[in-house]
Amino acid sequence: MSKPHFLVHSPKDNVGVIVVEGLEAGTDMLGVVTENDTTLDLNAKHAIPIGHKVALGDLKTGDTIIKYGQDIGKMVGDAGEGEHVHVHNLKTKRW
Repeated sequence: MSKPHFLVHSPKDNVGVIVVEGLEAGTDMLGVVTENDTTLDLNAKHAIPIGHKVALGDLKTGDTIIKYGQDIGKMVGDAGEGEHVHVHNLKTKRW
C-alpha cells in the first residue's frame, strides 16, 4: 500500500484528517480507516494543510460532523466531497 494522505478513525466518520505536508488541489488521495484497516480514495478539491479535515462526502450547513466516531460539531457552511473542512465551515456545538 502507498503512504496515505489522510486518516479516518472510524467507519462512522464523515471527515478524515490530512497527514501529509503540502497537499495540493487535484491530488488523488489515499485514505485509511484505522479502526478496520480499509482504504478509500478521494480527490482533493482544495489545497488542505496537514492536520485539517477533508469531507468524505457532501456536507451541508447544519450537518453533524463525526470524527473518532463522535459528534465534534456542525457545519456552518457547505463542503463537497474532497473539500477542506475547518473553522471557516465547521463550529463546535460547545459554545
